[in-house]
Amino acid sequence: MPNVTGMTLLTAPSVPSSTAEERAARLTDAGAAWHGRIATDPATAHLTYRVSGVGEGSVATRIRAGKHEFVVDEPAALAGDDVAASPVEYALGALISCQIVVYRLFAQGLGIQVDDIRIDAEGDLDARKLFGIDETVRAGFSDVRLTITITGPESDERYQQLRDVVDAHCPVLDLFANPTPVSATVRKG
Repeated sequence: MPNVTGMTLLTAPSVPSSTAEERAARLTDAGAAWHGRIATDPATAHLTYRVSGVGEGSVATRIRAGKHEFVVDEPAALAGDDVAASPVEYALGALISCQIVVYRLFAQGLGIQVDDIRIDAEGDLDARKLFGIDETVRAGFSDVRLTITITGPESDERYQQLRDVVDAHCPVLDLFANPTPVSATVRKG
């Protein structure tokens, strides 16, 4: 939808609501299906995700992930048009969303009731490396802080137990916490 400046604003898709019982059934069914699939053929546990992007506008990128498409941009101070969240904001969003999935999955498996969950993230980034001003600082986040707010009847100790299990099993937290090999090939189009 065009806004007052004529730029197109992206709207987030509507997420269908689900009851606690519906969510529990979906999580239980998905977990059972994966356990069965992997028990039958361990190779099915190995997943490959493919995402592509193409540059648009000043510094924006249109991303295609399966049947989904979204835009990543930068604020004006970083030469962007500020039509979408920045790459590092999407990275924090990926961490939050993966944490929420894994909280729900393991809460269900451990019999820990989570009525609602909200996660807020903050990440500190020193832009000097980005702009080639200081090569001694890290280009990425130097610190990421998560605040996890869980609503439910369980004790603080049970929710801490859940957090420990989530931290051990969250794929995106693992990406943030551990080095991951990345290879890149540049080719002429």
